[in-house]
Amino acid sequence: MPELPEVETIVRELRQPLVGRTFTQVIVRWEKTIQTPVAEFKHNLPGKQIESIRRRAKYIWFHLSGGWSLFIHLKMSGNLQVLPVSTPCEKHVHTILRLDNGHEVRFKDTRKFGRAYLTRDPETVTGHLGPEPLADNFTLADFKALFHRKKGRLKPLLLNQAFIAGLGNIYADEACHDAGILPNRTADTLSAVELERLYHSIRKVLNHGIMHRGATFDEVYPGGKFQNFFQVYGRTGEPCRTCDQPVERIVLSSRSTHFCPNCQR
Repeated sequence: MPELPEVETIVRELRQPLVGRTFTQVIVRWEKTIQTPVAEFKHNLPGKQIESIRRRAKYIWFHLSGGWSLFIHLKMSGNLQVLPVSTPCEKHVHTILRLDNGHEVRFKDTRKFGRAYLTRDPETVTGHLGPEPLADNFTLADFKALFHRKKGRLKPLLLNQAFIAGLGNIYADEACHDAGILPNRTADTLSAVELERLYHSIRKVLNHGIMHRGATFDEVYPGGKFQNFFQVYGRTGEPCRTCDQPVERIVLSSRSTHFCPNCQR
């Protein structure tokens, strides 16, 4: 599933071809993708101009005219394509959003887990989310406050989108390694110094991921290079790039978790 850096990269690439364009028609081939009642979605989206595009957690957020918002979550295999209407449509394109310039946005999703929402109230979609880790106003004090009275394991906590938004398996592993903290520590054992290291490490690895256009594993999300800089994620048995100790793997909350037993104590 694309995480914060991958979604941020997609958002930045969508702005140039889409901001200022107006939706003219909606074609829905797999109704479960649309979380708004489909008839309302098809009726209300045409005529709306795209005023801006941003990211909220792992959602792509289209700010539309008239106070509307279109949210798209790519989930496991979703991909947005902006193509001329005349381009032959691929098999797994399940939602098509036609534009006023002879192009269309195609939501391709092999596994059909992706979701789209059209609403006047963004809180109905994103209200459950925690703070954005890269926001300018997300301070170290704010980060430390998140851990007040928390006792669960660190890695599952970081993956909880209601706790902090946008982190996934890759960047949680990389941040814990950069901070020198074991991912299976319980939150209430982290010292103030360790929390400060973790705060800066989360922001560091996310920014590093964005700089390299995210990570790429298959054709679903092409173009990323961050996988070439992984310190521990997916490197079970390979030498740690810092100390040469073999990277180890455990499972936390059903998620593969990678760490260096020497650097992370």
